Amino acid sequence: MKTILRKARAVLLPLLLVGGCTTAQAATLNIFACEPEWGALAQELGGDNVDVFTATTALQDPHHIQARPSLIAKMRKADLLICTGAGLESGWLPLLLRQSGNSKVQPGKPGYFEATRYVETLDKPQSVDRSHGDVHPGGNPHIQTSPHNISKVAAALLPLLQQLDADNSAAYQQRADDFSQRWQAAMQRWETKAAPLRGVAVVVHHRSWSYLQQWLGLKEVATLEPKPGVPASAGHLAEVLQQLDAQPARMIIRAAYQDGRADEWLADKTGLPAIALPFTVGGSEQAQDLFSLYDDTISRLLDGLAP
Repeated sequence: MKTILRKARAVLLPLLLVGGCTTAQAATLNIFACEPEWGALAQELGGDNVDVFTATTALQDPHHIQARPSLIAKMRKADLLICTGAGLESGWLPLLLRQSGNSKVQPGKPGYFEATRYVETLDKPQSVDRSHGDVHPGGNPHIQTSPHNISKVAAALLPLLQQLDADNSAAYQQRADDFSQRWQAAMQRWETKAAPLRGVAVVVHHRSWSYLQQWLGLKEVATLEPKPGVPASAGHLAEVLQQLDAQPARMIIRAAYQDGRADEWLADKTGLPAIALPFTVGGSEQAQDLFSLYDDTISRLLDGLAP
């Protein structure tokens, strides 16, 4: 009997070890990204070592997402949560976190990452009052509209990936170095191409573009929403129309997910082009990753200058 057991152990032990090695090699870091830009960035830095799930699409308003059971199920399996923060997801993320029961991704844990913590946010309100509309106490959360912010978030995310998946630390470093090199070259190219946009006056639908404006030197002269998150009324649109007589603009811009009816009404009255920008990865047919997101954004803005 002992002889039989020894023989069985000799046969099974190597198979178990091989099975264990295979599992380790196939192991990935499960990442739950709140918005497409962070999912794309995690994929750039993680490659095959990460399995990224993105909770929202570019055609959804990230302020207002339904905490569906399918999202809760995905969060239960996550090793790392990457969200924008600054209150952008305050209407739905806390419920997902609570319902998931996943201790690894709760606030304060290593698996909880808010991108806006690594960027100096703009448009910080003096006070938070619902009468001011949908304002964010942490400042404007739409940081992904500047590639400089993507660089800062990438630099902060890298050591966290290395901490959570130490076995693949070198691979994350290699991919981050490669991404940084390509990203710096792309930013130079974008800034050269976008030079004609400096000083161009724009009407914005929502204050989604503060970082893009700062980066490219665009000048915001009017906002279609009378308050953040409040749809344009007929009276407010009439005020904007009058305001443009004193401060002319060259184009009206909005995010792909926003209702374009107010933009089109103003375009019809003024002759200005109304342009839908992708806003994030997946916001247009051309914007399928972080690089093509900015390629397409700048191309669309330049098209708006065309006579």
